[in-house]
Amino acid sequence: MTTEAQLGFFGLALLLGLSPGPDNLFVLMQSATQGRRAGLLVTLGLCTGLLAHTAAVALGLAALLASSPAAFGALKLAGAAYLLYLAWGAWRAPAALQAGSEPLRLQPWRLYGRGVLMNLSNPKVAIFFLALLPQFVQDDAGPVPWQIARLGALFMLATLIVFGSFAWLAGGLGQLLRSTRAQRLLNRCAALVFVGLGIRLISSEL
Repeated sequence: MTTEAQLGFFGLALLLGLSPGPDNLFVLMQSATQGRRAGLLVTLGLCTGLLAHTAAVALGLAALLASSPAAFGALKLAGAAYLLYLAWGAWRAPAALQAGSEPLRLQPWRLYGRGVLMNLSNPKVAIFFLALLPQFVQDDAGPVPWQIARLGALFMLATLIVFGSFAWLAGGLGQLLRSTRAQRLLNRCAALVFVGLGIRLISSEL
């Protein structure tokens, strides 16, 4: 692939990462409630999920998902159920802050797993990749699966840069809100965001 084509795709991926969406909202809320490290772990999980979506496009699985309303609906229901589960946990989470103490933190593997599941359970990502990546494939640039893999890697790099920046900024905001009342408010806001994302996912169409 030409350098110009790759740079153009990378710039587009950066802009898409900056546009409001469920994934960056997810990173923002996890970073604000759990800290910068948590947001970065969630970001790594989301990028891992993009590996699967890239492979699905390269192998043609995303096209199968797009052509099967039943499969699309099942994955959509699973993703919405997971988001509602996270909302329930965030709503019930104790502030657990006393003077000079740290808020309760989830284990790293749980945070990373949240990012992976959030990405994999959203069929809209697979459909989006199916629509986007083939547009940048070039006839004379080698095997199509390898081109798709390279584009997916560029998209993951852009996601890591943008979402990592979101995690760093939102984590700093969370550190400023270290009172019990503020932590409880952040947890409730996170719960409402998760509910909103679940409703948005369940109402989405092919």
